[in-house]
Amino acid sequence: MKLTIRKTIYTFLLLAVTLHAGLLWWSQRPVDIVAVHKNGSHSYVLVKNFPFLDKEKITWWLKNKAMLKEKYNIPNPEKDGFYSVIFWDFGEGYKETDGYDRLCFDDMTTNINCIDKEKYFTVWNGKNNNISFGVHDGEYFIKENGDMIKRKYE
Repeated sequence: MKLTIRKTIYTFLLLAVTLHAGLLWWSQRPVDIVAVHKNGSHSYVLVKNFPFLDKEKITWWLKNKAMLKEKYNIPNPEKDGFYSVIFWDFGEGYKETDGYDRLCFDDMTTNINCIDKEKYFTVWNGKNNNISFGVHDGEYFIKENGDMIKRKYE
């Protein structure tokens, strides 16, 4: 009986370590920026391997916002400071429009200029110069004291 319990514990430990190692590897993959499209103060960044957790997404933005400005000139704020940067899953790549639910980019001169709408993350700066981070179930705000709070969507 004791041998069976020991084998079960070792099996679960091995499974837990393997799962943890896989998640760690998956979370450390570099983000691949495939393309950037712009429409005024709105920027659309098509990516592969974007972080999964909210904290990782925000950390990635904070670490890479200078690179995005230098390399892609985003964000592109309006005079009052407003901008939005939306990160989309590039998924299976560009496709033709389905006439309904794909996001299409007018700055491309081909009919294959749309992607499936799988949004990862949104960053926007409001007119009162408050940066917000949109995730699938809510928004994060940075308070004046630097604390971050989340407001869940209802």
